[in-house]
Amino acid sequence: MSDNIQTVKVLSKTTWTPSLFSFTVARPDSFKFTAGQFVRLGVNPSHLQHYQQQSTEQQQGSGQSQDDTAEQASDVALNDDTFRAYSIVSSPFDEVLEFFSIVIPDGAFTSQLQYLEVGDELLLDTTPFGFLTLARYQKPHSKDLWLLATGTGLAPFLSMLQDLQTWQDYEHIVLVYSARTSEELAYVEKIESLQEDIGSLVDNPARLIFIPIVTREHVEGALTERLPKLLLEGTLQEQAGVALDVDSTHVMLCGNPDMVNDTKEALKTLGLVMNRRGEGNIAVENYW
Repeated sequence: MSDNIQTVKVLSKTTWTPSLFSFTVARPDSFKFTAGQFVRLGVNPSHLQHYQQQSTEQQQGSGQSQDDTAEQASDVALNDDTFRAYSIVSSPFDEVLEFFSIVIPDGAFTSQLQYLEVGDELLLDTTPFGFLTLARYQKPHSKDLWLLATGTGLAPFLSMLQDLQTWQDYEHIVLVYSARTSEELAYVEKIESLQEDIGSLVDNPARLIFIPIVTREHVEGALTERLPKLLLEGTLQEQAGVALDVDSTHVMLCGNPDMVNDTKEALKTLGLVMNRRGEGNIAVENYW
């Protein structure tokens, strides 16, 4: 095993829907990251209590020896380490690491990860990755920050919004969070408390404007159209009360690849440009 790979224990798990959940793990003492970055998490089913119990039940029901059961588990890849990229929900200063996950049916990783229980062990690659960080912006100057997310793409933005520097550097922060149904809008209570819990800790903090979008049902207080349409029609800007100004706006996108691509093109149509070498408005994350 690489020196960068450490075993971490699951401390808590929150189930939002049958296909969405969050979990926290112990944070290695030496691990550092920048808000917005992601890491590689590894799972080995043979280390999860769910599969250990399943293995025990199979042994008892079939009369197999433990060695026979282990060989059978190996045949179905239950002893393999599988890694995937996960953005970090936590602040860079939190004592634990939190992650937000979707369950992909038949997915090699999340179909196993969905059975996580407190006390299970995961693998953490302690090398942080990714450039979806506010430090990438050199020009234009920072005034308005737009964070546009779908699904678990919310994770890096929650990390940024728990970093005091974010609240110091902007006048307005517009967080737009799109989901299919209202129950898939996770972390809403946390989002609604951020201004008081985090923003109040700095002088003259940015004003947070939260705009939820629910595309498959009508929810009071939420918009219903897809992000690109809302932007091109000006509905999103009107709802936020904040303009998209090429000279003072930073926009970050994270989530479903179709949303990211379509929204990026919509923003370019409105005159904003991709951020390259520190200059430009639009930044995206492509680890999907």
